[in-house]
Amino acid sequence: MPPSLHLEEITPGTVEAACRLTVRPEQQEFVEPVARSLAEAYVQPGIAWPRLIFDGSQLVGFVMAFFDVRFDPDDPRDRLRSGLWRLNIAADRQGRGYGRFAVESVCAEIRRRGGSRATVTWGVGEHGPERFYLRLGFRPTGELSGDQTVGERELAPEGP
Repeated sequence: MPPSLHLEEITPGTVEAACRLTVRPEQQEFVEPVARSLAEAYVQPGIAWPRLIFDGSQLVGFVMAFFDVRFDPDDPRDRLRSGLWRLNIAADRQGRGYGRFAVESVCAEIRRRGGSRATVTWGVGEHGPERFYLRLGFRPTGELSGDQTVGERELAPEGP
C-alpha cells in the first residue's frame, strides 16, 4: 500500500465531510450511510471503532470495526467476536485498494488487541461485497446475522 494511506479518528473538523461520503448507487442497499454508523458508534463507544480512510489529505472512505461482541447474547455457546462492521469507499475512489487497506487495518487492530479471527457480515446480491470479502480470505461460517452471511478469516500472528 502507498505510504500515503492512513486512518484517522473522526473529529469536529472532519465529521461533515465523512457524512457526505457516498458509495455507488447500486451499493447503497448493502451499506448504511456514514451518519448512521457514527450514531451507532456514539451510543456504543466501547464496541465501535470508527475511522476515516485518507490517501494523503484526500478523504476516500470510512471504516468501522467492532470488538468483543456476541451476536446472540442469549446463547451461552456464542463467543466474543471482533471484526469489520462497516466499510464505505467513496464512489469515485473504488478499485484503488482502499477497501483492502481498510480491512487489513481492522485485522491489524484485532491482532493488536489479542484477537486471532476477524468477522464480517455481508448482504448477498449482484452488487454486494461478497466477492470482495472472499478475495480477502473471509469464508462463510454457515451462520446468518439477520439476513446477512457471516464470514470469518483467521489472522496469522504479526511477524517480528
